[in-house]
Amino acid sequence: MRTPHVVVVMGVAGTGKTTIGPLLAARLGVPYAEGDDFHPQANIDKMSAGVPLEDADRWPWLDAIGTWAHGRAGLGGVVSCSALKRSYRDRLRAEAPGVVFLHLAGDRALIEDRMSHRRGHFMPTALLDSQFATLQPLQPDEAGVVVDVTGSPEEITDRAADALDALDGTSR
Repeated sequence: MRTPHVVVVMGVAGTGKTTIGPLLAARLGVPYAEGDDFHPQANIDKMSAGVPLEDADRWPWLDAIGTWAHGRAGLGGVVSCSALKRSYRDRLRAEAPGVVFLHLAGDRALIEDRMSHRRGHFMPTALLDSQFATLQPLQPDEAGVVVDVTGSPEEITDRAADALDALDGTSR
């Protein structure tokens, strides 16, 4: 029997991390944690004002997510976290070495359209360009998969679960 993964659902704002994360967690039978809940209020205030975070703002947030992921090692879990830079993913892996990344990726126009229709989220569409500029795709030496975000949440979740299974060489 394989050990359940701790999956970090990553990608720029608007790719569906908060939608796909809980669906994937339910599919895998593991808990879900919303990465935004790990942000200190100062980070939320900055982003709400349209000010991109600096790396110094992100370190405590990434450490908190990494601590959660470490606590789920061997048990499985899904957590959302933009994890846009390799250095951010390295920081998460330093705390939780076994994490696997699920990169939700899509066309900028589609993502901007989705962002423009969501309500009650602190990340404004104006920060999307900075997110794409910051994004460093997964490298071959990083455990993870890339899944396209076109289609329904259920279709995306199906592709994600299949990709994660293929990463393991197992079947659901």
